[in-house]
Amino acid sequence: MKTSSAALGSPTVSITALEFGSLGPLNHAHAHAHVAIVGAGPRGTSSLERICSSASELLGPSGKLTVHVVDPSPPGPGMVWRRNQSSQLLMNTVTSQVTLFTDDSVVCAGPIRPGPSLYDWAKEAEPDLGADDYATRSQYGGYLEWVFGEVVRRAPVNVKIEIHSALAVRLSEAIDGSQTLTLSSGKTLSGLASVVLAQGHLPLHMDPDLYKLTRYAAENDLRHFAPSNPADLDLSVILPGESVLLRGLGLNFFDHMALFTTGRGGRFSSSSEGGLVYHPSGNEPHMYAGSRRGIPYHARGDNAKGAFGRHMPLVLTEEVIAKFHRRKNAGNAPDFVKEIWPLAAKEVEVVYYEALLRARQHGASMAMAPISFRQRFLAAPHESRQEAQLLEEFGIAKADRWSWERIQRPQGNRAFATAGAWKSWLLDYLKEDAREAALGNLDGPLKAALDVMRDIRNELRLIVDHNGVKGSSYRDHLDRWYTPLNAFLSIGPPRQRIEQMIALMEAGVLDVLGPRMRVQAVDGVWVASSPEIPDWTVRGTTLIEARLPEPNLRHTADRLLSHMLKTGQCRPHVLDGYETGGIDITDSPYQIVDAHGRAHPRRFAVGVPTEGVHWVTAAGARPGVNSVTLTDTDAVARAALHVARSEMDKGCEPVLETSSLPMAIAA
Repeated sequence: MKTSSAALGSPTVSITALEFGSLGPLNHAHAHAHVAIVGAGPRGTSSLERICSSASELLGPSGKLTVHVVDPSPPGPGMVWRRNQSSQLLMNTVTSQVTLFTDDSVVCAGPIRPGPSLYDWAKEAEPDLGADDYATRSQYGGYLEWVFGEVVRRAPVNVKIEIHSALAVRLSEAIDGSQTLTLSSGKTLSGLASVVLAQGHLPLHMDPDLYKLTRYAAENDLRHFAPSNPADLDLSVILPGESVLLRGLGLNFFDHMALFTTGRGGRFSSSSEGGLVYHPSGNEPHMYAGSRRGIPYHARGDNAKGAFGRHMPLVLTEEVIAKFHRRKNAGNAPDFVKEIWPLAAKEVEVVYYEALLRARQHGASMAMAPISFRQRFLAAPHESRQEAQLLEEFGIAKADRWSWERIQRPQGNRAFATAGAWKSWLLDYLKEDAREAALGNLDGPLKAALDVMRDIRNELRLIVDHNGVKGSSYRDHLDRWYTPLNAFLSIGPPRQRIEQMIALMEAGVLDVLGPRMRVQAVDGVWVASSPEIPDWTVRGTTLIEARLPEPNLRHTADRLLSHMLKTGQCRPHVLDGYETGGIDITDSPYQIVDAHGRAHPRRFAVGVPTEGVHWVTAAGARPGVNSVTLTDTDAVARAALHVARSEMDKGCEPVLETSSLPMAIAA
């Protein structure tokens, strides 16, 4: 084998544009190229599937390709969805709305290669899972494991897939432009035509505030868990009856809630009133949870849309999106709150009112009322006098009208004199949320409307991605307001989690502190309180930051991205002076941009580390909706193949150098 002469960490020698035009026949019979995918979770697996799908078209029958998949975790599930995690941890999307395969709805340059959804796969592999059930994360990991294996089995005969169970720690470039990946195992993969970074959630270095808390815990024999995936934490050190503070009431909180209760032998049974009763095992800690809102994420409405149903945009149309794009390209990006938000709000509110009107209809004479309402409601400016007059004309009382203020802060201006008063109000609120969720995401006015926020994510992405709004607007309106609001209202847990939460509160295993939860380090313990609930202070010996770390390139603990940042091979994404936290990339096909602002033609990135350039990157692929996840992976896959084909046309064969042979799976 030849040895690459590129020094590790060397700066980019030359960056030239590669033409991705039509390709003729290869000039030599045994052309062979190598590409690498870093990350073997859902996006890495999808990138591999897209490479295999387009390989025959772009490389031809004589072009040979080796794809190196680099990840220390099992290929397919990756770290987050690995099989060996607690069965207590659930997905928050029903099985029929999860896939990793393209279908006829996907608009992409590559060929459509249909495959089973999670539900289709589960019919044989997990027969107890229904179309509208929520799989465990381990079960989804089984699906991803199967998908990866199926991609390998279906790969063209001229495509070989090699798995490297290690971390990628360095990326460098040889004088001829080929890429070299150094792995944590000591192996080097050199002579790579292109590299795709398809990582998921990555570890972060603690910021100064978190570091102070961790140091305080160590000095006082306490525990502090920094933001993490609960499946990655050793929670067995927390003793039965111990007072545990959880800061956060989102999906991460519900994971901890399950692990501390049913995960420790407790169980739920049905009550005579239709709710749940919790039967403790005696192994539970006492949980005290809170957040800025003081209220957990909304329960997802029971699915009545089937696998492919979604709200089709009425105002966020292709024409409107194209108009915003033209403004961005002209240097006049829109303001999210002033110009985009009123359109998104209209999409949500019209569905709410139509569901409300449908529920009131009792005769054929009213059959056309929602259609008549829709036309006039959409024509009225958002929150205008005309809109209010229309609602009055249709007999919608003020108490029944949609209120973003009320839904963001349902307690309004209520004052709670005691912890008991707060708990009583919160239990009533949670029971009503569960009742609304049971009405479903079509007939239940509230949950039908909130599900629209999920349905229009693609449209909002198309507008705001790649500097689609002003920097100050992205910071203040998206990062600090709409993104957390979207999560609170539309990315919540299944209804059963809210019902379980109610039962745990009634059993005395869980207490929820009020809004604006404060945690202080006082006299060798953690002390938590809410300024809105007087005379209620709790003390604990364990503090858990019940949230995932937010992507931040400057603070990443990932060795590869950290090294690339230090050596100028990538840079943080900055929008009008606002650093979003993501790695900077171009428009499709998402080439990585270096410290000098140069797009690298051989390096591509998709997924969670690009958050900020792209919006809500953690969302998975959904069948039947032209999923952005699938169009993104198709774009990078074909770009990587074009680079590989260009290498083949040079007539030189790239070299793969490793210190030992990796596990190989031949197609």
